[in-house]
Amino acid sequence: MLFVVNEDTLMTRLNKLKENIAFLDNIKKYTEVEYVKNPFIYGSSERFFHLAIECDMRYRKPETNRDVFEILYENEIITLELKENLSDMASFRNILVHDYVKIDRGVVYKIITEDIEDLMLYMKEIVRYFYG
Repeated sequence: MLFVVNEDTLMTRLNKLKENIAFLDNIKKYTEVEYVKNPFIYGSSERFFHLAIECDMRYRKPETNRDVFEILYENEIITLELKENLSDMASFRNILVHDYVKIDRGVVYKIITEDIEDLMLYMKEIVRYFYG
């Protein structure tokens, strides 16, 4: 069963996702060394990354964060490749939230600078699906 949020909620979440992605995109101006050494940069980045991942749209009650993207794939809203990439991000979100002592800042930097396009593609696919 496909459960869709109302249009106002959808637009609010998409706008918040866009805002978070814009912040994360600015991280590319720092080197990995600068990123890892500056707690203000990596701390705020980790929080914005966490928030970006949580800007998902609910289609049926997921059992896990990864399940959100499985549902989107099942309903042909996103591709298999995007589902897998976003599912990996959802798993990484758990590390950001629960295992913050074990976070490898270099891995976070790599994801933000190299893989953030997946979140942008996700946003585009949601808009395409609902608004054509």
